[in-house]
Amino acid sequence: MCGRFSLATTKEKLQQQLPFVEVPDELHLSYNIAPTQHAYVITNDDPGHLQYINWGLVPHWSEDGKNTGRLINARCEGIEEKPSFRLPIRQRRCLVPADSFYEWRTEGRQKVPYRILLKNNELMFFAGVWDIWRKGDHALRTFSIVTTDANEDMAGIHDRMPVVLTSPEQQRRWLESEDMAEIMQLLQTPPAQLLKKYRVSEKVNAVANNSPTMHQEVPEQPTLFG
Repeated sequence: MCGRFSLATTKEKLQQQLPFVEVPDELHLSYNIAPTQHAYVITNDDPGHLQYINWGLVPHWSEDGKNTGRLINARCEGIEEKPSFRLPIRQRRCLVPADSFYEWRTEGRQKVPYRILLKNNELMFFAGVWDIWRKGDHALRTFSIVTTDANEDMAGIHDRMPVVLTSPEQQRRWLESEDMAEIMQLLQTPPAQLLKKYRVSEKVNAVANNSPTMHQEVPEQPTLFG
């Protein structure tokens, strides 16, 4: 799964990796993006702009439009058949830019946080789906991050991870394709040797903590057999 991620970068770096997107001068940056909070996405219906929408998909058929945070992730397996995602995967896809994501490794009763990022320190782009819920004049846009089996880089931390679209061509096809076979083919476990990881402070566990210290590496603790 993916329960937290970060996007704390510059306009210049975003613009360099997204030459087709109009990047605003002032960005809402976050070192600790949590479910139901806002984050940037590039949607297939308006690929020339960054949109700042809620993380946690609210299906268009929802009765109350509440974002409970239950649908922050969409498992790629069977996504085309699931009521909440079968329309978005066909018609409403997005890219989710991030500089890293966080995952927790279980050690007994303790959950140890790690920051995971690209080895080349470039921004990563997750495959996402979005939807729009309407009531009268009110329109709520929300998104989910698509997840898949973890690759070897994630070994020992978690068995799931976001689908990372690793090339501009994959990113373009994710936004533009109308062929379901091609769309589903993009939902692959990322190749090994793509990512690096290191332990971070447990302060990241608290949503209120949002500063550069979230990215700082902390020493691994010795284990009983270490």
